[in-house]
Amino acid sequence: MTAPRPYDLVLFGATGFTGGLTAEYLARTVPEGCRWALAGRDERRLAAVRAKLAGIDPRCADLPLLVADAADREALREVAASARVVVSTVGPYLRHGEPLVAACAESGTDYVDLTGEPEFVDRMYLRHHERALATGARLVHACGFDSVPHDLGVLFTVEELLRHGGPAGRLSVAGFVRAGGTVSGGTFASAMTAFSRLRAMAQAARARRAVEPRPKGRLVRTPIGRPHRSRPVRAWAVPMPTIDPQVVSRSAAALDGYGPDFGYTHYAAVRRLPIALAGGAAVALLVLAAQLPPLRRALGRLRKPGDGPSAEQRARSWFSVRFVARAEDGRTVFTEVSGGDPGYQETAKMLAESALCLAYDDLPPVAGQSTTAVAMGRPLIDRLVAAGISFRVLDTPPGLG
Repeated sequence: MTAPRPYDLVLFGATGFTGGLTAEYLARTVPEGCRWALAGRDERRLAAVRAKLAGIDPRCADLPLLVADAADREALREVAASARVVVSTVGPYLRHGEPLVAACAESGTDYVDLTGEPEFVDRMYLRHHERALATGARLVHACGFDSVPHDLGVLFTVEELLRHGGPAGRLSVAGFVRAGGTVSGGTFASAMTAFSRLRAMAQAARARRAVEPRPKGRLVRTPIGRPHRSRPVRAWAVPMPTIDPQVVSRSAAALDGYGPDFGYTHYAAVRRLPIALAGGAAVALLVLAAQLPPLRRALGRLRKPGDGPSAEQRARSWFSVRFVARAEDGRTVFTEVSGGDPGYQETAKMLAESALCLAYDDLPPVAGQSTTAVAMGRPLIDRLVAAGISFRVLDTPPGLG
């Protein structure tokens, strides 16, 4: 029999901004008897985080501290081997993330992170999925605002549609995102890294498509969509080039309940056309700037990983993702996932609850690289609802409120 591991959870990157928020959330919510630890490269800063957590729960004063650099493969193997679940908040993940993924895949340790970097996710699939399958490790990327509300929101919507009838036949779902808040320094750095590596990102995606099994007898589509005025949400719909549709498509490919012909399109919902046009122009300029190293470095200094807004600013932030699902037989369902500050507070909550879900809930027998909908599904939705994130069915076309 394999000896039990010392820790149920290890949080790697606890000294960063989002890592610190995740640590605070865990300090408030871990169940009685949970054995968890903080990990990072600077013991002094880890001790400072621990002291802050002790103000939330005095028992945290005794939290173990594991010192390991993101590039120290031997130290990371020791961290992974000591835990049932490892949580990583150390990005940009293309730069810092792979050694910990590799260590978890090798050790049979479940792993969750916050990445929204498509190239990183694809390369981790190519390099570590097969080993994780063999060891039983569940590698679940994108467990924050990228891409929990979208992935689980589509699952919730499909389940609701099927609850009111039989198989849907051809099914199309559109997601419309609105948010008020500050982009995190880590998210901005990840986006600039991705924009600067468009060719490498495309190559990684092609390499993954060449080896990843496709669903047999089923079709899964994620068209980019086109800018348009959406009648159901009464707003301008602008395609969002994020990782979210890719995550949704992988869930749809793995879950037969999405039907024989499933499509998902992903949009930002904007009230006024000038704002939509300005947003598109801003993204285009960032993509252009990312191709020029001096400009990319200058922009990176404006918002660094680890920077973040005040508690008062986070309290004013919010998000809403509304879904419109249409089945071949004419059935239509409108749903919404909504919550508070998407870039920090709710992202920390989603990440922590994902880790707790893997550690404690009765889940499907999944291994290898997976998604939140496939690996955790309804139990994670239930956790997030209990934690204050809303999943609800709308009786009429949603509008923008």
